[in-house]
Order: sequence, then C-alpha cells, then structure tokens
Amino acid sequence: MAALTDPGSFSSFSRCLTRHLHLRLHVDFSRRVLRACVELTVEAREDRFSSLTLDTKDLQILEVTANGQKAEFSLGPKHSFMGTPLHITLPFDLSRGQHVILKVSYETSPSASALQWLSPQQTAGKQQPYLFSQCQANHCRSMVPCQDSPSVKHTYYAEVSVPKELVAVMSAVHDGQEPDPQDSGRIIYRFNQKVPMPSYLIAIVVGALESREIGPRTRVWSEKEFVDKAAFEFSETETMLKTAEGLVGPYVWGQYDILVLPPSFPYGGMENPCLTFATPTLLAGDKSLSNVIAHEISHSWTGNLVTNKTWEHFWLNEGHTVYLERMIQRCMEGEQFRQFKAIGGWKELQESVNTFGANNPLTNLVPNLKEVDPDDAFSSVPYEKGFALLYHLEELMGGPEVFIGFVKSYIQLFAYSSVTTDEWKDFLFTYFKDKVDVLNKVDWVGWMQTPGMPPVKPKYDTTLADACIALCQRWTKAKPEDLSGFKESDVKTLSSHQLIEFLSLLLQEAPLPLSHVMKMQELYSLNSYMNAEIRSRWLRLCVRSKWEESIPMALKMATEQGRMKFTRPLFREVFLFDKYREEATRVFLAHRGAMHPVTSGLVAKDLKVDASQSSSL
Repeated sequence: MAALTDPGSFSSFSRCLTRHLHLRLHVDFSRRVLRACVELTVEAREDRFSSLTLDTKDLQILEVTANGQKAEFSLGPKHSFMGTPLHITLPFDLSRGQHVILKVSYETSPSASALQWLSPQQTAGKQQPYLFSQCQANHCRSMVPCQDSPSVKHTYYAEVSVPKELVAVMSAVHDGQEPDPQDSGRIIYRFNQKVPMPSYLIAIVVGALESREIGPRTRVWSEKEFVDKAAFEFSETETMLKTAEGLVGPYVWGQYDILVLPPSFPYGGMENPCLTFATPTLLAGDKSLSNVIAHEISHSWTGNLVTNKTWEHFWLNEGHTVYLERMIQRCMEGEQFRQFKAIGGWKELQESVNTFGANNPLTNLVPNLKEVDPDDAFSSVPYEKGFALLYHLEELMGGPEVFIGFVKSYIQLFAYSSVTTDEWKDFLFTYFKDKVDVLNKVDWVGWMQTPGMPPVKPKYDTTLADACIALCQRWTKAKPEDLSGFKESDVKTLSSHQLIEFLSLLLQEAPLPLSHVMKMQELYSLNSYMNAEIRSRWLRLCVRSKWEESIPMALKMATEQGRMKFTRPLFREVFLFDKYREEATRVFLAHRGAMHPVTSGLVAKDLKVDASQSSSL
C-alpha cells in the first residue's frame, strides 16, 4: 500500500489499518457522557510494528490493552480542530499482516463535538432526553478513539446500554436487545454492521422513538409527534431504492431506515448506513422535499460504498450523489424535472461562490485542506460544481444512458474502498478509451484546481424554469405604478419546486423595493407557507428589502430549527441589516446553547462573535 496521509488525521495508514470495531457504550444522560470501551482489530502493514497513533478529541483515556496485555499510552498536544493524538506502544512486535486487538477504555466529554445531548424541553415530546451523533467530517474521534479518516474502512459491532424507557438505534442492523445485567432500569441494544465503512458513518440515536414500516426493507423512526407525518412524507422510499438499484446495482446494506431528528440537526440529511438521518424541515406535507431522501439513498453507493479517500476529494462523494439523485428523479419525474433541478443547483453554486468570494481556494473542486477544518470548507461547491462537471462529461460522452454506465462501473470497481480524484480520472479515461481525444480537451485545471464558477456553464432545458424566470423579471422590472398588474393567480399554477426557483432567482437580483415585497405578501400570502425551502428564501428576501416586520420571523426560523442551510443565511441577512446587527448577535447568543456545535461554531464566525462571548440573558 502506498504511503497515504490525511491532512485531518494523526494516524499513519501506511503502517496499520483498523479492520473491525467492537463498541460497548453506556449512555449517561445525567452527566452527558458515554462511558465506553472499544476493541479495535488492527492489522499491521509493516514488519516490526510496535506503536501506533489514534485520533481522539476531548476523550478521557482510562486504560489501553493489546491482546489483553497492558499497553503504554500517552496523549500528544491538542490541535485546534483535529483534537489530540493518542500514542500507543505495544508490549510486543507484530509482522506485516498480523492483527492485534487494542482495547481502549475511555469516557467522552459532555462537550464532545460528535454528540448533541438534548434536554426533554428541546425535544418534540418534552418528556424524555435525547442523544444524537453527527460524526462527519472528523468528529467520530470525540466519540470513539479511532483512525478517523475516510480512507480507513471497517465493520463494527455495538452494545449500547440505555434507560429502559428509551430506544437506541445505530447505523447498523439491529441484532437484538436484553435487560442490562448490571442495572434493571436499563436495556442493552445490539447492532451489527457487516459492510466495511469509514468512521464518520458511525451513528447513534437514543430517545423516545417510535417506528412505522413503510416498505419491505424500510421503517421511519422519530418521536411519536413526527412519526406518522414522516411515514406519509417518505412513502416513496422503496420506489427510489428500486430505481437506484436499476441504475447502479444492488443495495448491499440490507435495511434502509429513515430517522427524523429533532429540529437542531444541522444538515438536510446524513447518509448513515441502514439509518438515514433527516431534518424535520423536510416534512412539508406534500412530499415535495423528499428529493433529500433520493440524495441520501444515492449515498448508499457513492460515499458509503465508494468513499473519498480524504476530505479534499469530497466532491467524489457529493458530486456523484447529486448526479445519481437527479437520475433517480429523471426516472420518476422525467428529464425536464432533472434539468430544472440542475438549474436550481447552479444557482446554489453561484451563491456559495459569492459567499466565499470567487478567488477563495475553498471554491476549488479539489481544495487544499492542510490546516483547514473540513467543517469550514462545507458548502454546495462539492455538490453542485461536482454535478456540473459530471453533467458536462455526460454531454461530451454521449448522454445520460451512456454516462450512467460509467458511474455504475466506477462503483463496481471501487466498491468497499476509498478513492482519490486521480484514481477516478484514470478510470474515466480507461472506460472511455475511444474518446480520449475529447477528454483531453476538457479544462481539467479549470474544473479541479481553479476557484470560482466552472469554466463551462451547461445549457440546461429551461422549460419548467421559464415561468419562474418570467415572473421574476416582471417583479424586478416593475415600477411602483406597475404593482396593480400582479395577481394572486401568478403563483397558483407554480409547483412548490417552481416557487422555490422563483424566490431563488429574486435572491440573485438587487434587493426589491420594500413596496414590492409588501405587495407580494398581500397577493401571494408567502408568510403563511410552512415549506422550509420557500419560507427561508422568502424571509431572506424580506430582510434584504429592509422590511422590519420580517426580522422577528427570520430570527424565529433561524432558531426554531438548526439546519445550517437555513440558519446561517437567515442570521447573515439580519446581521447585514445595520440597524439589526446587534439584535442578530443577541438572539444568537441567547440560543447558542440549544444549537448543534457545528452550527453554533459557524454562525459565530458569520456574526464575528468571539468564542468567549456569552449571552447576557
């Protein structure tokens, strides 16, 4: 194996690799910690192997043994975002290919960045506490000492002790449960993940959970307040799974469950194997936002089965997943719908580039992340710039039917492993060996290593976007005397997807006069929309036009849910309104404690809040 470094990990993967984890977790809600031990089955990749380094973050390490013998260990200096290296010296040497079982007994910190502990008040049911994890990108090390890099894949088994009135679920197949022999008030849940996967996909949730079966291999999980809504919203999951299998081959993970989290979950979804996490902001009531589930299903192949080797190659996960998600939509809704979603994606890319700055190296498709926290690099760039490249190649190589064949072969070749952009590109040239002359003309440096928008803008079919474009242009060109020409019926024929597109287009224009947004509300009643994608864009538009009545609504939406896609832009818009800058900061500080650590950290940077600054409330 060639020497490999990961700028986000202390481990050396050319020296040893983790093959299996066996976790024993005792969930302690009163102290907000996991009391735990993990057995790591580690394979030596060199002769005379006698020491190794694991990634940890804010863990209290109690004891380390190797094959049952006491092993010496020490913790190195703490790094700002990578945590602390755990150096272990084995009491013996191993030869290349031999295995050792390292047992690490430890306890997590109440402030572990992977774990969010919710009080009963922060849940939908208000009766029981709740725990959920979010390990991507490099937060698993705050929950488990491990080789915390997407380049290392392993199976895992877990035994989780929780209070008996609660339920535990993990990113693995449920393997039974039993009373905890140490405590009659607790239950031990067991889980088995037989498919090798990277550490960032280990996930745990403990709460007052219920489930509903929605397909032969799918259940939805959530608190009882959301479970029936979720069962309705995600009823097409099996159809999406079958569609994906028809495109790229069998689903290898067995069960595909969806868990709707409390509102503070920072992402739209998280592709944890066997248990996709979803934000409650997807529960629009009309299935219009279930495309996020198509995205997370697609990750079962692109991301989970074939994984980026380091976070610098994150576009391999996300660009391919967006491509596959839109191919699923093409099968279910038609090519025009795929084209329409691609147009919206291009706008999201433009917005990310505008936010970062067109010369910011984090807008490269393959950024250099040395000494960069992967969380700080998170944006729609790897998703939408990645998709745009794949769509551009699809056009050059002969269309969707031809290119999906390449994607399927790429997945089959690299399944169960992790890849770099160079490996992907080499296979692309091998697969399309009769079209190398065309591939050589692609501006690879422009696509991969150059910041800003891509060197080529694809020509998408605008059929479904035309009505949105026309309505947007009417509003941006309208003078005060023209406002009487607008009618309630303007938006009646638009789907929720088209309404989102209309508002997205307006956000790319100069702010509308206040008279215009007030008229828009009078006619279209946009304040009454609960679809989070519509509501967030509308409120941003209002704040931008300096409509002061919208400030409380914008800050309410920014804090009553914690999805970064909505929370960060809403706070930023209010912060840019000079008169309300202090109010934005005050509201953030008052609510920071209830936010996910990743969200609060990034909003603090957006609002230029010092980490030590605290609420006066």
